[in-house]
Amino acid sequence: MSLPPLGEIPQGAIRFNTDTHNLEFYAQGEWWIMSTDTPNLGTSADSTPGVRGLLAGGITPSILDSINYISISSPGNGQNFGDLNGGTRLAGGCASRTRGLFGGGASPSPTKTNKIDLVTIASTANAVDFGNLTVVRNQLAACSNQTRGIWAGGDGPSSIVDTIDYVTISSTGNAQDFGNLIVDTEQLEGCSSPTRGIFGGGSAPGATNTIQFITISTTGNAQDFGDLITAKTFFSSCSNSTRGLFASGWVSPVNTNTIEFVTIASTGNAQNFGDLTEARRNGRAACSSPTRGIFAAGFTDPANTNTIDYVNIQTEGDAVDFGDLTSARQQSFACSNGHGGL
Repeated sequence: MSLPPLGEIPQGAIRFNTDTHNLEFYAQGEWWIMSTDTPNLGTSADSTPGVRGLLAGGITPSILDSINYISISSPGNGQNFGDLNGGTRLAGGCASRTRGLFGGGASPSPTKTNKIDLVTIASTANAVDFGNLTVVRNQLAACSNQTRGIWAGGDGPSSIVDTIDYVTISSTGNAQDFGNLIVDTEQLEGCSSPTRGIFGGGSAPGATNTIQFITISTTGNAQDFGDLITAKTFFSSCSNSTRGLFASGWVSPVNTNTIEFVTIASTGNAQNFGDLTEARRNGRAACSSPTRGIFAAGFTDPANTNTIDYVNIQTEGDAVDFGDLTSARQQSFACSNGHGGL
């Protein structure tokens, strides 16, 4: 019997989920809870109470420090989780099964920061200090696997940067150099599988449709993956272990509600997925479970929105309403412990 390619999860694989204390098996592209009551398939692993999305920061127009949380399996409104270490917007969020990290962004003072905040996703509480990125910047992208958190690009101290940083999520400390993007890029977004990180769109400067990828476990420069359907900025992205989604954004001269998708394990151009419930930009707060993608907040012209939408990642179609954040906002950021089925 031949082994599956490195990084791919074989059908029938079994794991013990230390967050939910369930024995799970892998089938049909997602993790399922093993059950003696259901002989064919168990309960989807993202329907357990432990899969949380955290939606943080932003501007209302005041810069927020609040963190909302949702249970991704259960549509409903955001609830209070705690606060960041100061008001922050335009940061990048990533996570493991237990920890959420928020790095970089813009604060009231200084206007650009390199701080990394840490939360324990299962426990409502305020964020604590994790360390610092290698350079101050906002409007950056983030992604992760179970071990490493990655931040890429952004608006740096004096100009747009191509910097890619990484941290080991289970520890604390300052980020280290990973490599560089193909070109200096800000306003891009990131998503990932257990093995690959994907960065799409942004301004280089000027809107771009370029998609780049890295191998998360191996430091090095990003490589070309393909192109988005449309060059865009100020959008959002999330993923499961097989698909990456890119949604909303600014396609000059208007906001868009379009959702595009890629198959992360391959390379190639994005394809049409569907539409969000409303056109928006700066709705950077996106997160996911093994089956659901969440898109929240943004600016709809002429106002901020508190809307939360969701899609089923493996099934193309339009988003439906999930609930509302505690307040309307834009330039927020997000992470989840169910991301990518990791």
